[in-house]
Amino acid sequence: MKLFDTIADMGHEQLVLCQDSASGYRGIIAVHSTVLGPALGGTRFWNYASDEEAIVDALRLARGMTYKNAVAGLNLGGGKSVIIGDNKTLDREMIFRAHGRFVESLGGRYITAEDVGTSTADMDYVHMETDYVSGLAGRSGDPSPVTAHGVFRAIQASAKERWGSDDLNNKVIAIQGCGHVGYYLAKELHEAGAKLIVTDIDAERVKRVVNEFGARPVGTDEIYGVQADIFAPCALGAIINDKTIPQLKVEIVAGAANNVLLEERHGDELEKRNIMYAPDYVANAGGVINVYGELAGWTSARSFRKADEIYDTILKVFAIAKSEKIPTYLAADRLAEQRIHAVGSMVRTWPQWPNK
Repeated sequence: MKLFDTIADMGHEQLVLCQDSASGYRGIIAVHSTVLGPALGGTRFWNYASDEEAIVDALRLARGMTYKNAVAGLNLGGGKSVIIGDNKTLDREMIFRAHGRFVESLGGRYITAEDVGTSTADMDYVHMETDYVSGLAGRSGDPSPVTAHGVFRAIQASAKERWGSDDLNNKVIAIQGCGHVGYYLAKELHEAGAKLIVTDIDAERVKRVVNEFGARPVGTDEIYGVQADIFAPCALGAIINDKTIPQLKVEIVAGAANNVLLEERHGDELEKRNIMYAPDYVANAGGVINVYGELAGWTSARSFRKADEIYDTILKVFAIAKSEKIPTYLAADRLAEQRIHAVGSMVRTWPQWPNK
């Protein structure tokens, strides 16, 4: 692997390899862009097959955060960190304190938070060594309601674009995943008058949504082929693929799951089938909005108001896709790139010294 060529090709500013023998910590911090502000992105704890796999994952995820933060209109760049190891280990304090020290060494260029394999308790350990961490226990709270509200607004915007009205009354919506975000999304959709079809690997989660919102339960594999207006994936990523696309009987795909498309070509395939796709990192930006709200000292109500803006952002994505005749997943990237370029091109006033 040619590290400098890879970093240059993907547009990263910095890649930091970290290790602490005493704790057994091995970490990677990838800073993709700080054009809009400090690079924000969570810490993933995973047992990677190789160091190269871990590096590629960190680089890919960091770049994704740049686009997510930019399109959400936040003054944040994109970064990500990964810790290599068994995320089920009970000896966590020293690992995460070591991680916190390396985050601190970047002087605020990178701010971390929880991610796959990590928790708010882990971030509390990180916080022992640095203030450049968000998602702490007792701060902004559960981000799920804000994330779900943003997805709800994305669904409304998609309906507006497709049918000329964002009224979801009597629309049939299939939700895959009834966890925290899926539950709150189901609640908002039910209150809007939608009819719900739901599935989850956890039967108790399904039962709760069925009992509270009158949803119709189906098997985990059945959800792709149900007759519905909208499919809302709120569980695993990569579920829009060669196997599932032919089964879809919907007009819109819009949900909370990350990396819904297995490959970019599957976004092209949805386009060919006239299925409207609300790009996932635009629709689910409520989560990062919630984190930003914690950093900026926002109230919960202000975070919800910011998540409301996802409605207009999704409509902008559709407008770009239409004018440039490109799929919506590419249009979302264009919108993010426009903001990064606009801010990056602003005239810098001097002198900045000594008040940098």
